[in-house]
Amino acid sequence: MNHTSATENLAAYETARQRISHELRVNASVGPHADIERRVAFLTDTLYASGRTALVLGISGGIDSTVTAKMCQLAVERVRQTGHPAVFIAMRLPCGAQHDEGDAAAALDFIQADQVLTGNIQPASDACLGELIAAGLVFRDRQHQDFVLGNIKARQRMVLQYAVAGALDGLVVGTDHAAEAVTGFFTKYGDGAADIVPLTGLTKRRIRTIAQLLGAPDALVGKAPTADLETLAPGKPDEDVFGFTYDNIDDFLEGRPVPSAIAQAVLDRYHATAHKRHLPVAPG
Repeated sequence: MNHTSATENLAAYETARQRISHELRVNASVGPHADIERRVAFLTDTLYASGRTALVLGISGGIDSTVTAKMCQLAVERVRQTGHPAVFIAMRLPCGAQHDEGDAAAALDFIQADQVLTGNIQPASDACLGELIAAGLVFRDRQHQDFVLGNIKARQRMVLQYAVAGALDGLVVGTDHAAEAVTGFFTKYGDGAADIVPLTGLTKRRIRTIAQLLGAPDALVGKAPTADLETLAPGKPDEDVFGFTYDNIDDFLEGRPVPSAIAQAVLDRYHATAHKRHLPVAPG
């Protein structure tokens, strides 16, 4: 490759990177204190504008749901101070016995939610899979079946959250952020479904910084992120799935140097998962 081609490729990469960061609303210049205030105010204003009186969110024991939940609790407390009714419902949605249940308990102790509701999604998830197998659905192998079951689990969790929101006149809060959005690392209409997503635009490192400022337990701040949807590989770290780290993703989004092979891998995941970030396709 000659010098001109290399320069052109680098310019094209940087243009694409900037476009993606802009699309995902990444702004690395905003400080963590301002980030907290902005997002708590967003939750407060959205609750007012919607005419609803509750925020609902599932708590996994990971840092994303922990930070989001703490912001939700701060928001409803702010709303109540004005004389309006508001409540935050934290939901525990384990699939059978969760291997890191202690982390979820630590998160709930930190969040101090107004109310905690628990629903075990395993019976419903297993029943759905069983019905499909009985109907004749065939999977490529055990790993493929486990992958599909993982998505069933994620969607079943959202079914319960929307049921609670419907019963209590609430809004379902999501935990999607820029590092998950760029890689498409969420289940479409599962954890990717929500009414409001206050972490939009944040990288994983900024979420950890916010968590520290809010006073989250160090063990949760430094915990290796996991979707924990695979029965055959419980607690599998997200980074093992990616083949690169969240620091790599954050560097990409924030315009820092990233090895070319990793930058291309991030771009490949972004393009391959485009359908997850858009509304359903309709005729023109």
